[in-house]
Amino acid sequence: MGAQRTSFAKLQRDRAKKANAAAKRERRQSKQEETDEEITAAPTAPADSGGELSAGELLEQIEQVHRQFQAKQIDQEQYDEKKAELLARLPID
Repeated sequence: MGAQRTSFAKLQRDRAKKANAAAKRERRQSKQEETDEEITAAPTAPADSGGELSAGELLEQIEQVHRQFQAKQIDQEQYDEKKAELLARLPID
């Protein structure tokens, strides 16, 4: 007795899974490209800006430095230095 052929429904499910995987991959890639563009477009504040920044703005800058480190735009030493400087400026109540 020969092997049973796959049903049409199984073929449809397989095609749907492949289409969903391709769409998910495409969304991830476009999201990554947007994040990369956001990182390169966002200006970084100089370390000695002199102006007082709110805690929220400082946290945003820390987040931006972290994204730059993850994108390998800065090395570990620069990351640690910038993060320490920003954390030191964070007000503690």
